[in-house]
Amino acid sequence: MHVRLTLLAAARSASLLDVRFDDDRPLDAAGRHDVQRRVPSLLHLAAAELRYCSPSARCRETGEALGLTPLSQVALRECDMGRWRGRTLAEVTAAEPHAVDRWLADPRVAPHGGESLLAFIQRIGGWLDTRPVGDGGWAVAVAEPSVVRAAVCYVLKAPPHSYWNIDAQPLAALTLAGRPGEWQLCLE
Repeated sequence: MHVRLTLLAAARSASLLDVRFDDDRPLDAAGRHDVQRRVPSLLHLAAAELRYCSPSARCRETGEALGLTPLSQVALRECDMGRWRGRTLAEVTAAEPHAVDRWLADPRVAPHGGESLLAFIQRIGGWLDTRPVGDGGWAVAVAEPSVVRAAVCYVLKAPPHSYWNIDAQPLAALTLAGRPGEWQLCLE
């Protein structure tokens, strides 16, 4: 069974500007404007058989603005940042510098009480591997940039610390092709 899956990073929200851990803010004015500006180049995504989104407000709003009417997928949520949720990296670093160092150095630890980076990447990979698209089918998912980064790590079988070297800009699209456990990154 060969399928194609396009991941589209959601448009920006105010949380991207001050780099807050998953605080579920909606699109800001600039994010809404960016989506409207890009609609002509992204209209083809509506042809996908299945259309999904991360459960955050900005992912739902991005999908709706593109006319996708996406189905929210809990498995596509941001990494669970536990007690750090809604805080900036600067705030957390000031309060818990050793915990931040451990978190950045070891993808198996979750000093914030949430989900480790390794568990997050595996969760996203599990979602990729269970898409119910028919042979030759196509699915689209509007997702958090962190989800796109985790998908790249999973698909390339890259070490988890590679996650920190991937940048997924708002409205960047990534297409994957293949089958469960055998994905290829397609640059279009």
